[in-house]
Amino acid sequence: MAQFDRAAEDVGNIVSLEHVNVQIPDQQLATAFYVVGLGLTRDPYQVVGLVNMWINAGRCQFHLPTGKPQVVNGHTGVVMPGRVNLLRRLDNARKLLEGTRFAFCERPDHVEAICPWGNRIRIYEPLDGNKPRFGRMMLGMPYVELEVARGNAPGIARFYADVFDAPAEVRDDPQGRAAHVRIGTDQRLVFRETAGPHPEFDGHHVAIYLANFSRPYQKLAKAGIISRETNEHEYRFIDIVDLDSGSVLAKLEHEVRSMTHPSYARPLVNRNPDTSGPSFSPGHEGMPWALPVQTRIQ
Repeated sequence: MAQFDRAAEDVGNIVSLEHVNVQIPDQQLATAFYVVGLGLTRDPYQVVGLVNMWINAGRCQFHLPTGKPQVVNGHTGVVMPGRVNLLRRLDNARKLLEGTRFAFCERPDHVEAICPWGNRIRIYEPLDGNKPRFGRMMLGMPYVELEVARGNAPGIARFYADVFDAPAEVRDDPQGRAAHVRIGTDQRLVFRETAGPHPEFDGHHVAIYLANFSRPYQKLAKAGIISRETNEHEYRFIDIVDLDSGSVLAKLEHEVRSMTHPSYARPLVNRNPDTSGPSFSPGHEGMPWALPVQTRIQ
């Protein structure tokens, strides 16, 4: 009888990382960066006015409400195919984004693009040679990485493991030591230890979905760190704390949602940015978010 490592299939209680929310002061410049430059898709069904926009990336989103600009202290990982065309789009967006902090550069395994207000996005091809880079994800947001003070990674990993029943571990790699928190099948939060300086938290947030919604709530409430009682489907907290001393190890607002939330697993429209205008090809308008199964098992 075949033997399998069943524990390798465990995904933990955090089932998905849905969106990253940062305020931006100009919706037109945001469109130039996220839609024209990166080639992502504005959600056509929700928040379609002039004071906010939701940008689809596979099954994930960037939420961009109008306000004082917020900058993630780290970067967001995005996976999408077509590096050559991505670079062409970013180059074409230069004129639209003149006078801002926009920039981009090529790295061996990714392209780093900086939004008009300083948020860093690292864009990876879905395949590293013939090997999938982030599971079956072809288009999406595989991770968000935050920079934290040295010595805090072990406490952060313990916080997510104990409070959220999420697989979490501290790893040493060429970039240094970091806490890796597993989310669902192909996503993670990464807390990278750096020397700093670390800017004051400005209010940006991420949204996560939980299978067991109440148990983490009880633990967070006991620690006194619930920051908002939104509704029956959602609560929020900001402080990531040492579970023994209560000292704050990092700040990141978490929009914590249940799987009964109306938006859970809502299908998102993703366009193929390489078929438009003269290159339009019927039947190729959409972009799949997952690699074919056979690609995963090669």
